[in-house]
Amino acid sequence: MKKNKVEPLIRIVDDEASMRRALTILLEMEGWKVTCYSSAKEFLAEDAPSVPGCVILDVSMPEMTGLQLHSLLVEREYECPIIFLTGHGDIEMAVDSMKKGAVDFLQKPINEEKLLSAIAKAIDWDLSHRGWTVSQEEEMARYESLSKREKEVIGFVAKGLINKEISQRLGLSERTIEVHRLSATKKLKLNAPADIATLISHLEQV
Repeated sequence: MKKNKVEPLIRIVDDEASMRRALTILLEMEGWKVTCYSSAKEFLAEDAPSVPGCVILDVSMPEMTGLQLHSLLVEREYECPIIFLTGHGDIEMAVDSMKKGAVDFLQKPINEEKLLSAIAKAIDWDLSHRGWTVSQEEEMARYESLSKREKEVIGFVAKGLINKEISQRLGLSERTIEVHRLSATKKLKLNAPADIATLISHLEQV
């Protein structure tokens, strides 16, 4: 397993308790850190996007399906790779999810070898895209160059909120949010919300 400042986390999002247990046992035996969510709503409320890893996402869930959750995550520019699991998927569904950025689409019952291979590739990709090439002092200097308003906006970006949601929180127009966000991302030299979240997480630990 690759070493990194933050230990990779595998998120399992599945409404079937037996599936969550089985996957947790398998993955922990392989040495991975695992957390489980029984619904898309729970995942959205509790997940920390700044932690690298991947998401194992069940397609068919009540209230919000895995495909609906994936569409929302794409809209929010969520960076962790998605691996879909389904008991009744079809080729069209798989192709559509892959076009939206999913890294794999696996049928239940799960082939353990295929799943472990997909996870390893997904996490390697995520870690490689979160590499830090500047010093902690440089990270801090870039962050401190932000105005108070830019820090507010970028803080919400790090939590996965889109411009419309941020404008509602701060009582500002979407255009104003866009301006502050663009300025902040240029100063930080980062664009992806996950990378911004990781930066803020690093600085909070200083």
